[in-house]
Amino acid sequence: MKVLVTGANGYLGRGIVKRLLDDGIEVTAADFSTDSVDQRAKRVDCNLFDISDPYEYFGHLDGLLHLAWRNGFVHNAVTHIGDLPAHVDFITKMAESGIKKLSVLGTMHEVGFFEGSIKETTPCFPENNYGIAKNALRQYTEIITEKSGVIFQWLRGFYIVSPDKAGASIFSKIASAEERGEKAFPFTSGLNQYDFLDYDDFCKRVARTVEQDKINGIINICSGRPEKLAERVERFIKENGFEIKLDYGKYPDRPYDSKAVWGDSMKIENILKLSEKSDE
Repeated sequence: MKVLVTGANGYLGRGIVKRLLDDGIEVTAADFSTDSVDQRAKRVDCNLFDISDPYEYFGHLDGLLHLAWRNGFVHNAVTHIGDLPAHVDFITKMAESGIKKLSVLGTMHEVGFFEGSIKETTPCFPENNYGIAKNALRQYTEIITEKSGVIFQWLRGFYIVSPDKAGASIFSKIASAEERGEKAFPFTSGLNQYDFLDYDDFCKRVARTVEQDKINGIINICSGRPEKLAERVERFIKENGFEIKLDYGKYPDRPYDSKAVWGDSMKIENILKLSEKSDE
């Protein structure tokens, strides 16, 4: 299988590309710069949105894994809405080109305020620019792939745990604060419960999803269980031997964050079972 990965130089892209390569997939990695991408990949520095025929340009690959997105951790950045037409245009070109499969990274923020297990059929009422734009791209991609007969996979991400300081998650920020020698980290109440996956596990689940085409549609890349934010962050601090302490209640909880939300993991667990059988 030959796969184009966009946004390959990003926080998630680097790990996912490595995992795909480890699994024997031929990867073409695209980004504005690919200097941090695994050198086993064919690396292409470019602006995706300036390419008139991306299917031809990248060499008639079998599948697309579209990770490219700006300001994913800045939920109300205006770029989410402003960039949407460019993503729609790129997806349209690929869907109408002859490619076999389109896999696109989504987010649980498409759903908006919701309590309980997010399923494939859970209605979406996003409450920030990031969620609104991703939800619109998901709806459009479903329509265009059905029209063109292309396999559709929407990889709905939840919360990712990593000490990588290059990221912008709360875990990356704590790792950076620890490195600076700070003694306390301003925190919320930490009582909200979310679905967490370690970075390597997330990359594995994305790769295994892209490598198969028996289970498609909306797929939650998740653990399938909720855990209190405070408990997961305290465990993260302990796992990494950090000395920093959480300053609880320094920040209010975000009004659009659910009290307890997690993903229905049935589809991703079935994908992992399929991949285990193929590995035997």
